[in-house]
Amino acid sequence: MRLLIQRVKEAAVEVDGRETGRIEQGLLVFVGVGQEDDESIADKMVQKMLGLRIFADENGKTNLSVKDVDGGLLIVSQFTLYADCTHGNRPGFTSAGDPESANRFYEYVIRKSGEQIGNVQHGEFGADMKVSLINDGPFTIMLDSDEVVRRRV
Repeated sequence: MRLLIQRVKEAAVEVDGRETGRIEQGLLVFVGVGQEDDESIADKMVQKMLGLRIFADENGKTNLSVKDVDGGLLIVSQFTLYADCTHGNRPGFTSAGDPESANRFYEYVIRKSGEQIGNVQHGEFGADMKVSLINDGPFTIMLDSDEVVRRRV
């Protein structure tokens, strides 16, 4: 699983001209699901994401999590996080999870996040989405379960 996380002042997502999610201060999270992902991996990735201390405290140091600042989450599916650009110029996506399991784990991430954060908004799986944001910093982090959870030997 790969999570591309952006600290934002605000973010929104539209599908067919209809807004499906909007947050003020918080995290815009693009979720890519891989072929080998399961609920235990998703659980660990959600915990890591929600625990990231990337918001400023009263001294201007990045010591606070999205929960600490009562921030929102805008979660958007993005299989292109699994793009393989090693051969030629056209990306391949064979490492991405199949659409059925990817949708299941995307919905799972939304549900698990909602158990801990009051404001969880989201896009629409498989849709052509338009995402707008005001990045705060900018502050962008990539979490890859191969590094965060599985620890290769």
